[in-house]
Amino acid sequence: MNVVVDVLLVGLGVVAVVIVLDAAIRTFVVPRGSVVLFTVVVFRVLKRIFEVFASPKRGYEARDRVMALYAPIALLALPAVSIFVVFCAFAAIFAGLEENGLRSALMTSGSSLFTLGFERPPDLPSAFAAFGEATIGLAVIALLIAYLPTIYNAFSRREVAVTDLAIRAGTPPTPGQMIVRAHLTGFLLELDRFWESWMAWFTEVQETHTSYGSLAFFRSPNPHRSWVTAAGGVLDTAAMRLALVDIPPTPQAPLCIRSGYLCLREIAGFFGFDYDDSPAPDDPISVTRDEFDEVCRMLIEAGVPVHADHDQAWRDFAGWRVNYDRVLISLAAFVMAPYAPWVSDRSAVEPLPHYGWGKRRIAMARRVQH
Repeated sequence: MNVVVDVLLVGLGVVAVVIVLDAAIRTFVVPRGSVVLFTVVVFRVLKRIFEVFASPKRGYEARDRVMALYAPIALLALPAVSIFVVFCAFAAIFAGLEENGLRSALMTSGSSLFTLGFERPPDLPSAFAAFGEATIGLAVIALLIAYLPTIYNAFSRREVAVTDLAIRAGTPPTPGQMIVRAHLTGFLLELDRFWESWMAWFTEVQETHTSYGSLAFFRSPNPHRSWVTAAGGVLDTAAMRLALVDIPPTPQAPLCIRSGYLCLREIAGFFGFDYDDSPAPDDPISVTRDEFDEVCRMLIEAGVPVHADHDQAWRDFAGWRVNYDRVLISLAAFVMAPYAPWVSDRSAVEPLPHYGWGKRRIAMARRVQH
């Protein structure tokens, strides 16, 4: 019976170590968006804890301060939990290989993991296990050290564009403000360079936020800015420019919209959101005709040239917006984005996660978070 128990302990320990190594490799090393159950569990548990302290009953400023700590702490918690699991796994392995009891196994595991060397394995199999544990512990720490600069470099590049957008479209960014400012500064016919820069931004965000999922939860230095609301502001501005503004058409704006909704869909897919990848142009969207008409009046009062047929302009705008409407609003709720018209002010009550986040029904609701 003791032999069977020893084999089970060693087998359990080996399985736990393999799970940790698989999670570390696929999370830190593999340059591809991959949903890892171990990583998801760590982030999900911490997210639930933080959401308790970021209750909707509290003001947005208080909630933002709490959630600003979530991504950094979760990122540091992942290797910490991995180290703890490795410690317990090798304690089980040593308990199966040795006959000195649980206390000795725990001491040997801790000594080997942290390379302290005050407990020496009594035989060759235990010695090889100690060497392996020390190597794994060092490797996990080394991966974290290499991983953090990559995360913060990607975060910095993302936020440069978000901050620049505030100059053009205000905080929070709105399509009406951006178009009016572009018109008043004589930049309306020069927006192609802007669309091109945001095409590159969407491409990079798509790659980094699916390779390093924690980036989605890193909040902007300014609590009233967010990469999600910035994306929504740019896409809505491009859609308004194509649908309503009466200037010669160019390919850059529609290409920017396409790169944007592909980016948001890829990120939504990574987190398990449900969405229609081929929506019909007349499918319902969360923006109302009255809201669209209000922006129309704002542009006309500012002297922006607009198309006379507002009915057709509304249909065109809705046809563009439907491509990203659902994923944009759900992502805004998922990362608890700050208030922004046409984005987080109508965020999904519950996103549509599956994979490790659990399938739930979405309910679209107009709600102000600020």
